[in-house]
Amino acid sequence: MAEPLLVLEDVRAGYGDSVVLDGVSLEIAREGGLAVLGRNGVGKSTLMLTIMGHTNMRRGRILFDGKDISRLPAHRRALAGIGWVAQERDIFPSLSVEENLTVAARPGRWDLAAIHELFPRLQERRDNRGNQLSGGEQQMLAFARALMTNPKLLILDEPLEGLAPIIVEELTAVIRRMTADRDMAFILVEQHADVALALTRSAAVIERGRVVHRGPSAALRADQALLDRFVGLKVAASA
Repeated sequence: MAEPLLVLEDVRAGYGDSVVLDGVSLEIAREGGLAVLGRNGVGKSTLMLTIMGHTNMRRGRILFDGKDISRLPAHRRALAGIGWVAQERDIFPSLSVEENLTVAARPGRWDLAAIHELFPRLQERRDNRGNQLSGGEQQMLAFARALMTNPKLLILDEPLEGLAPIIVEELTAVIRRMTADRDMAFILVEQHADVALALTRSAAVIERGRVVHRGPSAALRADQALLDRFVGLKVAASA
């Protein structure tokens, strides 16, 4: 069995003196996606920020690609191959679309040509500044810019939140394509359990800063009672 790409061992972390995550252990395979589910305020985003190195980690270890990154600063984790699409998007408003894409580019299969094929709208808007884009286009740009770093692991923190249905469809298609990518794994934090479970191979449920369930996405999606208990969200029959 292949060594996991990312391993969290008994992680305790938070902000300042506050502890949000307590005893979190997880393994993420080298391909496919992991859905991270849970109600609001249970620690999902804190878990992502901890993986990226933006919290105060008090205990435990984080191993990435076989190496201990527990004490690495955030920029070193990015260089190691962890990409990040934050809820806030964090694009550069005064740079053009193309400049946003190339400023953090690293060698690999995801170059401008590949991004333009994936997001034709970004090619059309390549000379527009970041602050001239719609919210949906900014999210596409944030997604594309993360891909341009050619990560081994891509973290998506609620990438579909507040977007128009047509943009959700486009981004969902991109995430679905990533599911079959053997060169990259991804973590999807998403409020809508039906969407997240349909797009990933495995799932973890967070409750009060702890992992309370881990298993195949398909099995959790089929267990409405368990979903109601942990997440409180109904699964759409058409999803």
